[in-house]
Amino acid sequence: MPDLSLPGPIDRLVRAVGGSEPDYVSDQGSHVYDVDHYDLALDYTVRTNRLVGAARADVVLREAASEIEFDLDGLTVTEVRIDGGRVRRWRARGAKLVVPLGGKTEVGHRMQVTVFYSGHPGPRTGPWGEVGFEELTDGALVAAQPDGAPTWFPCNDRPSSRATYRIAVTTEAIYTVVANGELVSRTRASSRATSVYDNPTPTAPYLATIQVGRYGAIEPDGLETDDVPQTVHVPDRLRRRAAHDFGRQPQMMRLFSGLFGPYPFSRYDVVVTDDALEIPLEAQSLSIFGSNHADGRRHSERLVAHELAHQWFGNAVGLARWRDIWLNEGFACYAEWLWWDHLGSRRVGATAEHYYAGLLEEPRDIVVSDPGTDLMFDDRVYKRGALALHAVRCAAGDDVFFDLVRGWVAAHLESVVTTDDFRAHLAATAPRLADVLSPWIDETALPPLPSRPRGGHARGRS
Repeated sequence: MPDLSLPGPIDRLVRAVGGSEPDYVSDQGSHVYDVDHYDLALDYTVRTNRLVGAARADVVLREAASEIEFDLDGLTVTEVRIDGGRVRRWRARGAKLVVPLGGKTEVGHRMQVTVFYSGHPGPRTGPWGEVGFEELTDGALVAAQPDGAPTWFPCNDRPSSRATYRIAVTTEAIYTVVANGELVSRTRASSRATSVYDNPTPTAPYLATIQVGRYGAIEPDGLETDDVPQTVHVPDRLRRRAAHDFGRQPQMMRLFSGLFGPYPFSRYDVVVTDDALEIPLEAQSLSIFGSNHADGRRHSERLVAHELAHQWFGNAVGLARWRDIWLNEGFACYAEWLWWDHLGSRRVGATAEHYYAGLLEEPRDIVVSDPGTDLMFDDRVYKRGALALHAVRCAAGDDVFFDLVRGWVAAHLESVVTTDDFRAHLAATAPRLADVLSPWIDETALPPLPSRPRGGHARGRS
C-alpha cells in the first residue's frame, strides 16, 4: 500500500510466530491451524452484486482442537462439510464461522473443510477505512489489505498463514476476470463465462484478489516486455494513457530484478479500473490502480514502482505479523527513490535529504518497528523505513548493501519474516549494520541524516 504524500513526477511457512495480534487486527485469524490450499468456486453477478461461493480449505492443525474458526464477514453460510461429510452444528459468531471437528483432534491432523455461502459482498470498515470486496460502477474488485479477505471467502486471515490457490469465477461473459497467478482456462456457456486461475505460490489471504470489469489487455505489442510476462488490463477509453503511463514498467522490472534478485513469480499483471481509486494496492503477482492513476503523463509512475517492488517485499517475502509492516513499505518506498535515481531525475541522496527535512516537521511519537493499529500505515513508517535502509546502505556501501538485499530475498523466498529476522540478517553481514538500523525503527527521536552511499549509483545487474 503506498503512502499519499509523495510528489508525482519528480516446511518454513508454518513456523510458529508467537501469539495473536489483538492490538493490530482485532479478533482476526487463528493460530490453531494453517491452510495449505484454497479452492474457490465463485459465481458472481455484476448486475445484482450477488455472490454464491463454495470454498474448500485444506487445513492442517497446529494445536489439538475440538473446533476451528474461519474469518467470514457479511456473507451467509448455508452448508459446511469436512472431508465430504456434512457438519450439523456449525455456527456464526460475529465475523467468525465456528466449525466443530467432532471430538478432540491432534496436532498435524489434516482435513478438507468446504463452506458453501452466498450474499451481497461489500467492504468492511475499520481503522484503515473500507477494505475488501468493493462494487465498481461496472464491475468489482478486491483490495483486502490488511483485513478485507473475509468479505469474499472464508479464510484464516492472518499474514503468516499462506496458501496456494485455485480460483474459478463465473460471471457475465461481457466482463473480464483477473485473479492471482496464471489463467488456465476460460469457458463460455450462454451469457456467462468461467475463468479459472491457478496460483501455486504461497499467498496470504490479504494478497488474494479477483478483479471484474470490461477490460482489454495491453500485451507485448502495446507494452514492451522481456523475460517476465506483463499485462495491463484496462478499459478501452484508458488504453492509450495506460500504455504510456506503464510503458517503462519493463525497465523497472529489469532494474529491480538486478537490485533485489529475480522476479519471484511467473508473471505480473496490472489492473486499471474504470473508477478512480484513492490509492493503488498490491496483490500477489498483481497490482490494482484507478483511472486517476492513468492520466497519460506518468504523474503516478512512482506508484507503479512502489507496487511492483511489493512483489519482492511483502509478497514473495511476507510478514509474520502486522507490526513489522515497515519491512514491506520501507523497501517499496526506497524502490521509488531507486527508480528516480535510475532515471537521473533525482539522486537517492537528494531524495533522502528532502524527506528527512519533511520528517523534521512531523511529530516524533512513532516507533516504526511497532507503530500500533492506528499508525501502521502512517507516512512516517514509509519514510523512516526507507531512510533506515538508506542509512544501512550508506554504512555498508553499495556492493555490500545490494548483496545483502538480494540475500535477504533469496533466504526468505516464499516464507514469512519479522524485524528481528532482518536484524539477524544484517548482523550476519556486519554486526554494526544492525546498530545502524535500530535508531531509525526502534526509537522516536530522529537520528542524524546519513551520508551519501559509497560506490556510485545503483543500476542493477543484467
